[in-house]
Amino acid sequence: MKRVVLFLLTNLAVMLVLSVVTSLLGVNKFLTANGLNVGMLFVFAAVIGFGGAFISLLMSKTMAKWSTGAQVITQPSSSTEVWLVDTVERLSRKAGLPMPEVAIYDGEPNAFATGATKNSSLVAVSTGLLHSMTREEAEAVLAHEVAHIANGDMVTLTLIQGVVNTFVVFLSRIVGYVVDSFLRRNDGESSGPGIGYMVTSLICEVVFGVLASIVVAWFSRQREFRADAGAASLMGSAVPMQNALRRLGNLHTEPLPQNMAASGIAGGKGGFMALFATHPPLEERIAALDARRN
Repeated sequence: MKRVVLFLLTNLAVMLVLSVVTSLLGVNKFLTANGLNVGMLFVFAAVIGFGGAFISLLMSKTMAKWSTGAQVITQPSSSTEVWLVDTVERLSRKAGLPMPEVAIYDGEPNAFATGATKNSSLVAVSTGLLHSMTREEAEAVLAHEVAHIANGDMVTLTLIQGVVNTFVVFLSRIVGYVVDSFLRRNDGESSGPGIGYMVTSLICEVVFGVLASIVVAWFSRQREFRADAGAASLMGSAVPMQNALRRLGNLHTEPLPQNMAASGIAGGKGGFMALFATHPPLEERIAALDARRN
């Protein structure tokens, strides 16, 4: 419940900020009595699309800590925490990265990396994963998360999200305006868009949003393959990463909060829902590592 409320409040806050920004810029007045200002609409769509994506990116590390209850390790208090910090430091140094924050949280087996930049990143791992895996398997998972940071995956996915969001907002309003204009073609007294615009824009935003989710999910799955390959490179062998993935397949994993679903190590769906999965099936990831070895 806490996660749901936090997710809703965050999105409401983002929409409020973006509404203020578009009002200050004056780009929310793309609909006039004389027609549709396409240029202004595109600027409006870009502010909404990229603004929302980048605000989410800037808040990602803080939101990840809040939603999972992750505690950053500043002074290791156990041998496990010492090993965890030392391992992340060694992997980061090998990847040419500054030391990220390292956190641990209570939960089912999972891990994630987040942060707006490579200089302000976070690697977090659950107690469930640490208790369920061997040290080598857990190290491979950490290497996978470090590879995400090294690849700049958080920023890349933000840019992709920004592009698709922009076109969802832009195209839905274009279609809404065209449909509304057709419905009002014989109404000489009307001086602006009517209910047809609002209803059509809303429906198109939902439909285009679903299609956009498929595009973003595809890119997310590709970055998982790259992060697996990066982990194999950091570990010096694909075997530990393959063993970690096999172990995950035999464990009950708990999904991360919705706003972090693409960040975790675990995931992957079958059938039609595979189109919306942020992670490829574990079998495909293991096979891809096999192909890399050959």
